[in-house]
Amino acid sequence: MIKKYWQYLKYLLWLGPILSFMGIGARVVSGSWSPLALGLLIAGMVLIGLWLLFLGSFAPGFWGRRSTQVGTNAFVATLSVLVILGLFNFLAVRSGVRVDLTENQLFTLSPLSQRVVQNLEQPLKVWVFNPNPNQADRRLLENYRQYGSNLEFKFIDPQKELGLARKFNVQSLGEVYLEYGSERQLLQTLSEIEPLSEIKLTNGIAKLTSDRTDTVYFLQGHGETPLEPGEGGLLQAANALKEKNFTVETFNLIQESQVPEDASVVVIASPKEPLFEAEVQALSAYLSQGGSLLVMLNPDINPGLDSLLADWGVGLDNRIVIDPSGQVTGFGLATSIVNNYGAHPITQDFAGQYSLYPLARSVETIPVEGIERTSLVITNEETWAESEPETQPLDFNPESDSQGPLDLGVALSRKATDSDFISEKPKAEEEKSESSEASPKPDDEEDAEEDSEASPKPDDEEDAEEDSEASAKPDDEEDAEEEDAEEETTDKEQSEPIIDEDSEASSKTSDEENAQEKDAESRLVVFGNSDFATNGWFEGQINSDVFLNSVSWLSNQEEEAFSISPKEQQNRRVNLTQKQTAALAWSALLFVPLFGFTTAGVMWWQRR
Repeated sequence: MIKKYWQYLKYLLWLGPILSFMGIGARVVSGSWSPLALGLLIAGMVLIGLWLLFLGSFAPGFWGRRSTQVGTNAFVATLSVLVILGLFNFLAVRSGVRVDLTENQLFTLSPLSQRVVQNLEQPLKVWVFNPNPNQADRRLLENYRQYGSNLEFKFIDPQKELGLARKFNVQSLGEVYLEYGSERQLLQTLSEIEPLSEIKLTNGIAKLTSDRTDTVYFLQGHGETPLEPGEGGLLQAANALKEKNFTVETFNLIQESQVPEDASVVVIASPKEPLFEAEVQALSAYLSQGGSLLVMLNPDINPGLDSLLADWGVGLDNRIVIDPSGQVTGFGLATSIVNNYGAHPITQDFAGQYSLYPLARSVETIPVEGIERTSLVITNEETWAESEPETQPLDFNPESDSQGPLDLGVALSRKATDSDFISEKPKAEEEKSESSEASPKPDDEEDAEEDSEASPKPDDEEDAEEDSEASAKPDDEEDAEEEDAEEETTDKEQSEPIIDEDSEASSKTSDEENAQEKDAESRLVVFGNSDFATNGWFEGQINSDVFLNSVSWLSNQEEEAFSISPKEQQNRRVNLTQKQTAALAWSALLFVPLFGFTTAGVMWWQRR
């Protein structure tokens, strides 16, 4: 009976492999061997066993057929390919290699973000109060964790975790908090419009882990570029400094007569009127005492800083730099496009990146003893300094123009000339105070010595000393040792208060010396352009990095903090008009199919 219906039953036996795969799939999905998964797998294995049994019983010669051999070979080959692919996937998961092919390395953390995470000294937790996390946010946090084991993150449902929600005072869904030790900070509130940002996360971690705050002062009072919104302002640069944990202030040297004591960096951005001589002298004194100055000057501007810059060997060329590549990219001949940078901490990670400088002038330097000079921004060989920008067309004139490459920015440093005077002054005052305090002591100390010498010793001590000394040493040695012992005891008594005062004074002087050593180097950065840091231009290419890294280096921050800032995803959406949309629709629905049918008809006709 079974043999009669074997030709129909053999198709039902295909249920064996199907049920087996269903059981394995249920195990993978559920993550455990549930009764359903085990039942499907066992039923499938039983049907496969019955299939093989029936093949041997009711299909004699089945295993010797050529079709069986071919099918078996195909099955083994397929199984081998699946095993090999599984091994490759296993190895890829255990030790994967990622390649980011996006335009601006969107899925790769910037060097700055990597260093910030790697330098974490204790665990930092990122709390995301969102029950439905965005996959892009999770991927970004996992990318951070790859570079630092001390970074942890967790997505929290504030309605279920009420204790954590009260602990962080959560007000709405999507709030992101950073926790580092006992300190907590609200980073941002996530939304569809504003997802988790690498820029905010990196700057937030840097703020939370940093224990220093530097103040950047912008000079005002001479028509300098204002810290305001709109074209030509420096509001974007000021906000970026605040995100980097800088305090931004403005000051007027005419009113204050000297640079504020808490100034880490002073910025002079294209004053339209020259500074007074007293202001220039105040800035020179600030530099000589270990200050840091950032000078950004456009062409046709005379800031009155010639004497200060000449002291550093810096001169400004008033000719406008012409770059033919600027016209090719649509910025114009007067915009210098730079991708060549010097070997300096400010520009150490700028290789292959572009920065833009509209209406720039070149910066010329001459060697000065004791000053270390490094070119920061260098134009290409096709550029030149144009002496007559009004003439059209603009052509290089070897008699009046200077051929590139030209320096648009330089960094200079030297030892502070007044640092020795500043550090020696408190020392001299302390020595005077010590000498004045020590002068009345000799008389009292002599009386103390006489009293100590005159005071008799106990009888038992004297007898013991006399017996021991008389048995081993001569009389003259006894007298000498007694006098030495008395002098040592009096010296110890006298030296105790003096040692305390000296240690306190030495600790104070060492602290002051360490503070002076930090500011023992004067630093100056000069750019022949200030527009690159203004609103609009500031976010172009790596202009923001050039400005921020310059301020960071001038403020004597660690060089590990200098790097390219994190990049955001660029909007590449194509906005089509109604006619363009209609043309694209007709092309997809009519012209492309018509072209395919026409090609097929021509080929059929030729073969016919």
